[in-house]
Amino acid sequence: MDAEILTLRDRLAGSAGRGLAQSGPRMSHSAGYMQLKGRIHQGLLDRVDLESLQQLAPEQIRDELKMIVELMLEEETVPINEVERANLVRDIQNEMLGFGPLELLLADPSVSDILVNTCSQVYVERRGKLELTEVRFTDEAHLMKIIDKIVSRVGRRIDESCPMVDARLPDGSRVNAIIPPLAIDGAILSIRRFSADPLRLSDLIAYKSMTPGMGEILQGLGKAEVNILISGGTGSGKTTMLNVISGFISPEERIVTIEDAAELQLQQPHVVRLETRPANIEGNGEVTQRALVRNALRMRPDRIILGEVRGGEALDMLQAMNTGHEGSMATIHANTPRDALTRLENMISMAAASLPSKAMRQQISSAVGVVLQVSRLTDGKRKLVSLQEITGMEGDVITMQEIFAFRQTGLGENGAVLGHFCATGIRPRFLDRLRNYGVNIPESVFDPSRQFA
Repeated sequence: MDAEILTLRDRLAGSAGRGLAQSGPRMSHSAGYMQLKGRIHQGLLDRVDLESLQQLAPEQIRDELKMIVELMLEEETVPINEVERANLVRDIQNEMLGFGPLELLLADPSVSDILVNTCSQVYVERRGKLELTEVRFTDEAHLMKIIDKIVSRVGRRIDESCPMVDARLPDGSRVNAIIPPLAIDGAILSIRRFSADPLRLSDLIAYKSMTPGMGEILQGLGKAEVNILISGGTGSGKTTMLNVISGFISPEERIVTIEDAAELQLQQPHVVRLETRPANIEGNGEVTQRALVRNALRMRPDRIILGEVRGGEALDMLQAMNTGHEGSMATIHANTPRDALTRLENMISMAAASLPSKAMRQQISSAVGVVLQVSRLTDGKRKLVSLQEITGMEGDVITMQEIFAFRQTGLGENGAVLGHFCATGIRPRFLDRLRNYGVNIPESVFDPSRQFA
């Protein structure tokens, strides 16, 4: 193998002026740099035995690519300084081994979302705020190549017959891509990143996403096997909250997770992860969340965690919660806890249209114990804005009582949201259940006179 690589370097060193040499003024970082990178990259694809390289360890491949790129740069007559040379080597390595221009953003821990709006515009989210970056793709074909590399790694495909896809990166980050003809201006790629080190309850308290007292309650709910529904909008932190609460599940329990694209980061030793599958090119082979929920019931789970309720699987999830799988959890898109229950009712009707509304609401009120509402505020901060307990039915209406809330009082000069957390003074009914599991919550936690900024 080393002899093959050495022969390749010798051949490249002796091929000056053959297809890559260009003349002209000093390149700009935009047009000239991209053109040179494109020529080097294409030259590598044309002249390097990629199969031989793939037999090496990743670090060896990076070293070999660096040496080969530097040999090819010696053939170029375009002036290039040391910084540009190092950047070019890095970018070529990323193209060959990673996800091209996205690698720099994926390596930045402050980036929580990457939003590619066609090949010429890339936004990121940092600390809840969107920022335009200087990252660009060479052209539409370059972006499509990166998208195809991402989705093919998890056994999915994207083309004109299937122009939308959900996938995930090796680190668990969630990916969505949509291409023409559905995306009019060009391919669109969205990446929801997840930290390699998941946030913990102490982190959320430190970030003032909740109070220490609310944290004690969540810890108790996780231990005491209370069924929880987490509600919120896009990017509000529903999955993060689900990860945090699931961290308090006993390691002795068997947990089955069901998701469209696997992203939960549970730390327990006994976790079974299930993922849906889209239909193939003939339209066959689709496996839905509802089918997975039904199958999970036959897998002897102690708890079922549903990444997000979107359709008819809501009925099967509620039935599971009502038939011995206490402590199950799910997330749902909704703006308020009451809206979350209304959406849940609508989803049940998708699976059982003949079921009366009152029967649906009885299922919900007996299955779900607590609804958590998380929200991303206008200043980009994410908070647990409401914790409500479902107490039963009054007539045809599901009754709820709010235990904790975040009250917004205004905006600061820099756009920061002003407000405070407070208890409503209501002692929840689930306190007795928490005590049975050895969780004792101090009475002071429910004092309505205490406020936390």
